[in-house]
Amino acid sequence: KAGQQVQVPNKFNWGHLVKLDGDDLELQYRHTLENLGKQGGMLGTIFRKAQNKIQDPAKLERLIKMIDKEQWSTLPADVKGDIYEGLLERNAQDVKGGAGQYFTPRPLIQAMVEVMQPKPTDTVADPACGTGGFLLAAHDYMAAQASSKKEQRHLKEHALRGNDIVDSVVRLCAMNLYLHGIGGDECPITANDALAKEVGDDRVDMVLANPPFGKKSSITVINEKSGKKEQEKLVYEREDFWATTSNKQLNFVQHIANMLKIDGKAAVVVPDNVLFEGGAGETVRKNLLERCDLHTLLRLPTGIFYAQGVKANVIFFDAKPASKTAWTKKLWVYNYRTNVHKTLKQNKLVFDDFKEFIECFRPEDRSKRRESKTKERWK
Repeated sequence: KAGQQVQVPNKFNWGHLVKLDGDDLELQYRHTLENLGKQGGMLGTIFRKAQNKIQDPAKLERLIKMIDKEQWSTLPADVKGDIYEGLLERNAQDVKGGAGQYFTPRPLIQAMVEVMQPKPTDTVADPACGTGGFLLAAHDYMAAQASSKKEQRHLKEHALRGNDIVDSVVRLCAMNLYLHGIGGDECPITANDALAKEVGDDRVDMVLANPPFGKKSSITVINEKSGKKEQEKLVYEREDFWATTSNKQLNFVQHIANMLKIDGKAAVVVPDNVLFEGGAGETVRKNLLERCDLHTLLRLPTGIFYAQGVKANVIFFDAKPASKTAWTKKLWVYNYRTNVHKTLKQNKLVFDDFKEFIECFRPEDRSKRRESKTKERWK
């Protein structure tokens, strides 16, 4: 029904479903899901492995009639997109389902995009894209400046690249982009383990990401000989990594640094352990400071994520060509954690909370940065 670029094959379109009832409806619906899941591009991604969870044909019919009453096709893309984003946020609030782990607070995403200022000709990637919050915010920012037909086409078909390891989340993300009018024949979102293989020549101008937190750094495998379950450490042996570690966040930082073109920019949400951990953590930090210009650190308040007690930060760095001396000369820190506590309901994070940070950041000319008078926040 989206009335957009991706065409649903005629015999599986909405008009076919609406006419049917009873077992015929159930059968047609099942075939529709199966066939759309086999399509290429956006459609195939959205419907991959989709199943009919409604066993009662009468309920299915009621649902379809209810949906049919609404005039979806006349709604503009941004309205449909906003409805879907709202559903994703409600879903994230369901603590039992654990969906919140895929959800970065929208005010934080907006603030990050605001200081990163992606251009309409850029390619922007998120290797752990969840439901696509960063990609959509970047797209909106770029769309506001895209003047030529060429730029608009680039934005729709080539500007965004996302990846997530969870199949069902990739579907949600593809649907999210589709409802916002993004994507052509090729689906910009892939379902892979982003860390599994080295970055090729296909580098990007910007990475915006909130890679998964948590310590799940092993998988359970069954030993062929003994038949016993054993824990296998998830360590990525990669030529382009500076340190070999099972710490997922450190691996994502290394991966993201490698994804960037020379002078490409990254903004990445990382937990405190990335800033303070010894061993591999130290090696990764040292390389990041030497090989990139790590110019800004934003310390985030607690209580903004659906996972409790997370202490997080955003690191901002630019990729640089090889050099004998370290690229990072100054690291500016904006401390928005001390004496700030947010909650998900009463004292929610809002975009205005980052107003001062955005002003201090001076995205148009970082050489004009000045410490704040109290120095507690910005130094």
